[in-house]
Amino acid sequence: MKPKVIKTEAEHKAALARIDCIFDARPGTPKGDELELLLLLVETFEESAYPIDPPDPIAAVRFRMEQQGLGPKDLVPYIGSKSKVSEVLSGRRPLSLSMIRRLVAGLHLPAEVAIRATKSPRARRGKPKPARRRLPAAGSR
Repeated sequence: MKPKVIKTEAEHKAALARIDCIFDARPGTPKGDELELLLLLVETFEESAYPIDPPDPIAAVRFRMEQQGLGPKDLVPYIGSKSKVSEVLSGRRPLSLSMIRRLVAGLHLPAEVAIRATKSPRARRGKPKPARRRLPAAGSR
């Protein structure tokens, strides 16, 4: 296979098959150079064909909490009171600019992730309110 820019799924599949064949090639050899070039071409194709959106900011905060073994109380210095932390983590309160700044600096979250709009807040829990009956307008009989 002669390395070239990958534009289709068929070319992508062929490049992956070739990579599989020469995967153990030594660096600095012709096959090693071919492998390196094919890996770059496949990476470029996959980045454009299969883009990955950055995570939701709250999901990123939860992930960082898990990585660092933090609990909600550990977020108080970054977000505010325990109730604010609870509201933010449940999606009832959006992150403010000052919260984002403190989370980026303190938890080392990527700024481009932290400033994204969060997904819509969770639906309110509890009993649904009963529908109000409308009274007929005066004189409409």
